Amino acid sequence: MTYVVTENCIKCKYMDCVEVCPVDCFYVGENMLVIHPDECIDCGVCEPECPAEAIVPDSDDKATAWVELNRTYATQWPNITRKGEAPADADEWKDKPGKKELFSPEPGKP
Repeated sequence: MTYVVTENCIKCKYMDCVEVCPVDCFYVGENMLVIHPDECIDCGVCEPECPAEAIVPDSDDKATAWVELNRTYATQWPNITRKGEAPADADEWKDKPGKKELFSPEPGKP
């Protein structure tokens, strides 16, 4: 099992999860993070750190549509090991549903 970042992260990208990850398995895109499933050790420390509740186990129904997206972009985006600044409007986007259409495939800056 692994953890997966879901659409709740899009446009929020708080990055609290990055600092607690013992294996540095987060990768940064323009408007969200992903977890590399082959690097995640299933420790779960990232899940409660996410203010947007965007991180779930891959066994969760909410993860189904996001498992492959995490796998794909974890191989294309840069690794991130330190918490950066969340977008200025992150709190405005935090609880908005249906953000999948806003996903950007562009890499972010670590």
